[in-house]
Amino acid sequence: MQSIDFYRSEFISYMESKFVLKEPVNLYEPINYILKLGGKRLRPVLALLTAEIFDGSYKNALDAALAIEVFHNFSLVHDDIMDAAPVRRGQATVHEKWDINTGILSGDAMLICAYQLFENYSPDTFRDLAKLFSTTALQVCEGQQYDVDFESREDVRFPEYLRMIEYKTAVLVAAAMKMGGIVANTSLRNQEHIYNFGLNLGIAFQLQDDFLDVFGDPETFGKQVGGDIIENKKTILFIKALESGSGSIKKELLDLYSIQPGDPTDKIEAVKTIFRESGAAESTQNAIESFTQKAFLILNDLDITDSKKAILNRFGENLMRRTV
Repeated sequence: MQSIDFYRSEFISYMESKFVLKEPVNLYEPINYILKLGGKRLRPVLALLTAEIFDGSYKNALDAALAIEVFHNFSLVHDDIMDAAPVRRGQATVHEKWDINTGILSGDAMLICAYQLFENYSPDTFRDLAKLFSTTALQVCEGQQYDVDFESREDVRFPEYLRMIEYKTAVLVAAAMKMGGIVANTSLRNQEHIYNFGLNLGIAFQLQDDFLDVFGDPETFGKQVGGDIIENKKTILFIKALESGSGSIKKELLDLYSIQPGDPTDKIEAVKTIFRESGAAESTQNAIESFTQKAFLILNDLDITDSKKAILNRFGENLMRRTV
């Protein structure tokens, strides 16, 4: 087994070797641009790590890992267009740097490129990878639609929200880990268990992201704390506050989420106070812990050595101790 930094470095080198600028430049330059903007590379790293957890070689999982990363970035390009977002990872978004039509077309090409990467595997492995990928890609689209639908609703319930983040975020983490298992030719039982490990860890990761957006340290968070509040996003904190808060708290929260002040500082502080006093902050932390522990319990069912279970446990613990 190698370090996370090793897998990340190997993946980036492979990605850069596969995506070189070619004609037509206006199609492929935006693809290279978004792929090289950085990010944690969490999903491809997990695919490589999982392949070796199941006694395969990380090198055999590089194409599957790259497919996952290309698809993830494709979804970001189109999400940014839908959100009219000007910045991604501190740089101009693709549609902002070029134009909307370029963003749509380059994004479409990325989706096709992701599928093409599976062609480098044997027929049986190709079938299993493509089937999982198709299911996952459609779920991500469904999750994005739920997210859009929630913008105009004030009655979103926690189970609905969980389904949204499961589809929009967690299934791609789960699929990355299962792809590592598929490439390593591990048992179907192991494939399903590692998928569920990734799914629960992915849900916990997104819930933690919601929490850190409001209560994270501005020095380490990497983006503006309170961004979800400014955008009136109905995250778990908002939902839990409406579920458990008094009538006056609910009214105040809904009133605050109906305004867009020029200086959002007072709004952010008022909403943070509501999240604390309503118990929403504590409930969110409990949910993060619950899904993290669900993930760790699944490790007991994996047919791998205890030392490899410890590697996955340690990875999960490090991931959930993040402050950014």
